[in-house]
Amino acid sequence: MRFPQDFVWGAATSAYQIEGAAHEDGRGPSVWDTFSRTPGKVHGGDTGDVASGHYHRLEEDLDLMASLALRSYRFSLSWSRVLPEGTGQINQAGLDFYRRLVEGLRERGIRPMATLFHWDLPQALQDKGGWENRDCAHWFADYAKVVFDELNIRDWLTINEPKTVVEAGYQMGIHAPGVTDPARSFVVLHHLHLAHGLAAAALHATHPGRRIGPALNLAPVYPADDTDRAREQARLHDGLENRIYLDPIFNGRYPADMLEWIGGRSRMPEVIEEGDLVTISEPIDLLGVQYYNPKYVNGEGERVFKHPVAQAQWLEIHPDGLYDVLVRLKRDYREVPLVITENGLPTLDEPDEDGRVRDDGRLGFYRDHLAALHRAIAEGVRVEGYHAWSLLDNFEWAEGYSQRFGLVHVDYATQRRTPKDSALWYRDVIRSGRLD
Repeated sequence: MRFPQDFVWGAATSAYQIEGAAHEDGRGPSVWDTFSRTPGKVHGGDTGDVASGHYHRLEEDLDLMASLALRSYRFSLSWSRVLPEGTGQINQAGLDFYRRLVEGLRERGIRPMATLFHWDLPQALQDKGGWENRDCAHWFADYAKVVFDELNIRDWLTINEPKTVVEAGYQMGIHAPGVTDPARSFVVLHHLHLAHGLAAAALHATHPGRRIGPALNLAPVYPADDTDRAREQARLHDGLENRIYLDPIFNGRYPADMLEWIGGRSRMPEVIEEGDLVTISEPIDLLGVQYYNPKYVNGEGERVFKHPVAQAQWLEIHPDGLYDVLVRLKRDYREVPLVITENGLPTLDEPDEDGRVRDDGRLGFYRDHLAALHRAIAEGVRVEGYHAWSLLDNFEWAEGYSQRFGLVHVDYATQRRTPKDSALWYRDVIRSGRLD
């Protein structure tokens, strides 16, 4: 299976998960600094204070990317490293770090792709209401303008997985800021959408020729059985998983059934102001697609598992779901370039006696998902590139350091990097441009 000649192969990370240096060079605290220090919130009491040490190992990690033949690197900016208070005074040391990163990538022939927000809201803004405060969307746009002007990057992503912020951060409370209030979560959803639209419009106004879009985690939803009730629940859950994020961006409106359903549970419809949906539907130049798992639901709306699950119990392994997501996007929405910005699997593999990390499960996961991706491309879906999640083992949010998604093993005691078998296999796929 040969991929297009210009297909872009990459890997992805996020700032809080790998950088460390949480209290250095002027960086302000984020909601994840606060959340990870709250007893009982993160496995083992882990924090991102040191993480994978990327901030102090930048050159080593850049050389590592080059050795793996990466052609693209998707990373996120720490908002509070650039603007410690979220607004106002710029932290030059933080900007300089990202400037060195971008320059180092270019020197090695690797394309930078930057994410503006990967869940680490400055704590100073959370203290003012965070994403429940409409002003947060405008603070985000102001921050975006700063980095648009300061960093020479063509491809930008606005909000990483707004669904995870809504569900894990504001409904289940298992992510920062730890809220368990569905009514408030849908207000957050709208303000995240507004932030995306404002930032996209700002880039188009000031830097024509650059590209921007959101990074959405999409999950195909299937009825778990052949009953009308299961099909109805699958439609509802598809709205909550996919349509409520895709429709405002592509069509300039929330799905009518979703607005009605949310309206009975939240004041969210009341916070939509005139012109918001025009802003939210600012034309995007690319769509980041993040795929991990499908979702099967029965007639009671309960999730049913039909395939093997990973160490992360939520991650049901179903490669054909990636194909279904991509074909659905082509069928149901305006065509834009698609980029797989995350796809990966946690495993427990450690170096053996000779230092080799034999992560056959991850290697097989990538192989099967790339085969599904190739099938979608062969059927005319416009996919430009693929980013494995993640380049490095890292701080896995509420799971701390207990789950390893990396292509590269990190010994957290020494920060030693060891490419796993999957990394070496992926390197060979990149060099050949084909999947055997």
